[in-house]
Amino acid sequence: MTPVFFYDNLLRIMEIIPNFAVLEGGDGCGTTTQLSLLEKRLLNIGKPSIFSTFEPTNSEIGKIIRSALKGENPVKPQTLALLFAADRREHIYGKNGIIERAANGELVVCDRYVLSSLVYQGIECGDELPFSLNSPYPFPELTVFLDIEPEIALTRMKNRSSLEIFEYRDFQEKVRLKYLTLIEIYKKKGVKIEIIDASKNMHEVEEQLWSVISEMPIFKR
Repeated sequence: MTPVFFYDNLLRIMEIIPNFAVLEGGDGCGTTTQLSLLEKRLLNIGKPSIFSTFEPTNSEIGKIIRSALKGENPVKPQTLALLFAADRREHIYGKNGIIERAANGELVVCDRYVLSSLVYQGIECGDELPFSLNSPYPFPELTVFLDIEPEIALTRMKNRSSLEIFEYRDFQEKVRLKYLTLIEIYKKKGVKIEIIDASKNMHEVEEQLWSVISEMPIFKR
């Protein structure tokens, strides 16, 4: 288990991006589905404007990552960690990226972000590399963790035509444990993280997600 002090420096210097929320969770927890439902809701009410996005992105770097995750173009765990960090840097700081859109008054909601790398790449190649690669990156104003038992998540994924390299039970059990460990550390440092039971009905999860997202300051203006 990662010692608490390992993350102290990151949390002391962490910059927060206003108007930025992230959905996190293990594979099969429903982040993609919930982001789509949230986008539809916000488009219907018309305010605030939403930019929904995801990692890995659709950039050329993101395409390499997706190919690796599918097992089509295997790379070393350390290489994958570097690719994720590079893709994220462009996603944050690039033209029409997260910071630019959030600064322009859009609500930016991302399917996975830094915590995913600290969890997945942390399991694969140890904590030091993903920590050092991601410690400079700003954190979202709000993180929502969709918590689900791996057995339930994998049952939901059984009809997929193929699974990615991390989508098996033993690994997903490690993923859930590491997420919960990191979340406890971050919350004790005052980071805004909400946990939602993702094993519930899709629309129940949608309403719970809306209840926390709608409390962000951007909705009060």
